[in-house]
Amino acid sequence: MGVTTAPKTRRVKRPGRLIAEIICVVIAGMVAFPVYWMVLSAFKPTGQIQAENPRPWTLTPTLEHFERVLSGEGFAMFFLNSVIVAVVVVALSLLLSFLSAVALTRFNFKGRTVLLVMVLVAQMVPVEALTIPLFFLMRSVGDVAPAFGTNHLGSLILVHLAFSLPFAIWMLRGFVAAVPQELEEASKIDGASRMRFTWQILFPLVAPGLVAISVLAFIHAWNDFLFAKTFIISNTENQTLPLAILVFFKPEDTDWGAVMAGSTLMTIPVLVFFILVQRRLVSVMGGAVKG
Repeated sequence: MGVTTAPKTRRVKRPGRLIAEIICVVIAGMVAFPVYWMVLSAFKPTGQIQAENPRPWTLTPTLEHFERVLSGEGFAMFFLNSVIVAVVVVALSLLLSFLSAVALTRFNFKGRTVLLVMVLVAQMVPVEALTIPLFFLMRSVGDVAPAFGTNHLGSLILVHLAFSLPFAIWMLRGFVAAVPQELEEASKIDGASRMRFTWQILFPLVAPGLVAISVLAFIHAWNDFLFAKTFIISNTENQTLPLAILVFFKPEDTDWGAVMAGSTLMTIPVLVFFILVQRRLVSVMGGAVKG
């Protein structure tokens, strides 16, 4: 006897779902178009960039803008400074936010609610409103600890850390709270200390949240221009990439090709970092949707 197979049925998308997908595609195109234009302009000859009617393509790509940027004085040094600031901010954000989230979630102590409210309120303060006060604060800190004063990378690290921690603690607190208390009690019965439970059991379980925090902290520190421009005043050796690109902006004749090439080079580390952690980040988003 022959085995009969049921006929395959084609899934018909509902009109509402189809409209939602079209809207998502349109929004994605609108978001991606500036990035496409940036990369395109980085490869366009100068004449095509300055044309009255620029075209969304080029048949004569060139690397002259990249050569001009890479051959510029100090570009490698500015790149290294940005890497140092971003990596240190990410590492400290992960460590401090994890320990703070564990303390605020697993321990009962006086003033815990007040600390949680302060963490939440700290996220509501505009960055622009704190720039000038932070400048005077960092200048005063420099009198005691020169490595963390103005014109030093330490000032950028401290400021970015201060702005990254409130959101990181608040976000990671939910991941720590989602770990059952019974798991900790079972580990104690098995002879595990609190320290061992924290680092060998709890830390891997909240790893997806740590990945999401690392992405946000890295992007914030890497793309920063406001604080870099405010705190690094005269010491050019400690400038970061956004300030290096500022060199190509001129009052009369801005070198748009070099600006776009520099911006493209500055985007590559962000994309690489995102690709490395995308699997963990997708699991965070999937868990949020299920929850």
